[in-house]
Amino acid sequence: MEPGFYAIAAADPDRLAVIDADGTETTYGALLARVNQVSHGLRARGLTTGDVVAGMLPNGIDAIVMLLATGQIGLYYVPINWHLTASEVAYILADCDAKVVVAGPGYAVPGAETGTDGLAAGQPADAPGERTSGAVMWYTSGTTGFPKGVQRPLPGAAPEAILPLYAWFLGEVVDLTPGDAVHLVTSPMYHSAPCAHTQFALHLGHTVVIAPKFEPLTILELVERHRVSNAMMVPTMFHRMLQLPEEVRDKFDVSSLRQVIHTGAACPVAVKRQIMDWWGPVLYEYYGSTESAIAFAVKPHEWLARPGTVGRPAPAFEAKIVDEDGNELPPGEPGLIYVKSGLGTFEYRKDPEKTAASMLGEWYTPGDIGYLDADGYLFLCDRRTDLIVSGGVNIYPAEIEAALLEHPAVADVAVIGVPDEEWGHNVVALVQPAEGVEPGPALTAELLEHCGPRIARFKHPKAIEYRPRLPRTPTGKLSRSSVRAGYLAENAGSSL
Repeated sequence: MEPGFYAIAAADPDRLAVIDADGTETTYGALLARVNQVSHGLRARGLTTGDVVAGMLPNGIDAIVMLLATGQIGLYYVPINWHLTASEVAYILADCDAKVVVAGPGYAVPGAETGTDGLAAGQPADAPGERTSGAVMWYTSGTTGFPKGVQRPLPGAAPEAILPLYAWFLGEVVDLTPGDAVHLVTSPMYHSAPCAHTQFALHLGHTVVIAPKFEPLTILELVERHRVSNAMMVPTMFHRMLQLPEEVRDKFDVSSLRQVIHTGAACPVAVKRQIMDWWGPVLYEYYGSTESAIAFAVKPHEWLARPGTVGRPAPAFEAKIVDEDGNELPPGEPGLIYVKSGLGTFEYRKDPEKTAASMLGEWYTPGDIGYLDADGYLFLCDRRTDLIVSGGVNIYPAEIEAALLEHPAVADVAVIGVPDEEWGHNVVALVQPAEGVEPGPALTAELLEHCGPRIARFKHPKAIEYRPRLPRTPTGKLSRSSVRAGYLAENAGSSL
C-alpha cells in the first residue's frame, strides 16, 4: 500500500477510517468526499495558497477534515486550544491573520463558522484542481510571553510527492508502516504530536479510534474492543494507568499493542519499566518540540539497554551540547541541547527576533539541558528555565519528581526552586497524594525516607507541601513556572 490518505481513499473507499468518540464510523471514501467538499468551500471563500485557516474544534471528524482539506490546497491550518480564554483566542486569530475560522458548536468564537457543514454545503465531492501541500502552524504554549506560530515554508508540491518521505521517517523512528492497523487518539488534537499522529495514521491507511477523553479504564476498554495496535500517550497517562489495581489491569487484553509512542515530558525510569512489564516492549519514545519536530528517538530494546535515554538523533538530524558561551561540550557533560535538521527550517510568525534568539547559526535549541553519552544517546536533565541552583550546585527538578513518583502514595508532584537568601534557592516539592492517602507529617517523613537511597541528600526537598491537584495540560505537561508563581503568591512574606 502506497502511503497517502487521498490515494488510499480513492483506491479503497470502503476502508474504515475513523471511529468517533460517540461510536460513529466513517469510511475512507466518505471522509475523502467531505475533505474535497470543504477544500472547494475554502477556495470558494477566496482562499489561495499560503492563506491561513484556524479551527477550534473538538477531537472528531471536523478536526480531521480541516487538517486534510487544508493539507491538499496549500493552506496553513492553525488548531486552537479550546481551553484558552477569549482574549487568548483573539490574540492568536489576529496574529495568524486567519481568513476563515471554524469552531465547534460549543465554542463561542466571534465570526467563526460552526463546524464544516457550511463550507461543504453545495460543493462537489471530487478532488480540487491544482492540489498542493499545506501545513499545520501550531502556536507554542507561550510559557514566556505571548505564544508564537511555528511556521514552515510550504513544500510547493502535491501531497503525494512528499508523503513517502514522512512515511519513511515514521517507519525509521517508530516502526509505523502502511497497512492494516488501528491508532488510538488519547489527547487533544490542538497539540502538535496528537494532531500529527492522527493525520499520519490516515496517511498510512490505519483506522483512527478517538477516545472521548483520557480515563485509564476507557483507554484499556478501547484497546481491547478495537484491537488497537498503536497510540500516542504521555508519561502522566502511564502513571495513572499504573495506579489501577493489578486485578483490574489483568481484566483487559492489551496484546494487540505494537507501538505506544510517548513524548511531551520526561518519563521516570520506574514508570516506563512497569508499563513495559505490563504491555511488553512496545514503548517508543521521541524527544523534540513543535519547532524541531522529532529530533531524537529510541526504540524499546534500545531503551531497555540504556534506561533513561530519549534516544539518538533521528534521521536527518544532528545534535550537540553547548555551554553558556556556546562551546561544544564532551560526552557526559550537561549543557544546552542544540539540534540541526536536514528536513527543513521554521520561523516564528512575525517575530524574527524570537527566531534568531533560539538559534545558534543553523542550530536550534528547545531550551532543555541534557548530555550525550559516548554512543550519542541523549539523557535529559531538565528545562533550563526550571533549573534550581542551591548553594552553587545545579539541581534538576525532574530527577526529584521521578524519585517521589515511585512512592505509591504520590499521585502527582511538582518540584520547584524557592528563593532563599543564604542558598539561592531551596527545593520544595508540591505533592498530590494518591486517592485515599492522608497528607501530613507522617507522610512527609515517609517520602523523605523514600528519597534516601534514590537521590543525593542535597537534592532532598527542604519542604513538602500537599495540594489536592496540580495543574497539567490535557497532554500531561506541567508548567513549573505557573506552579512556582502560584506558590510564591500564596507564600509572600514567609520563609522556609
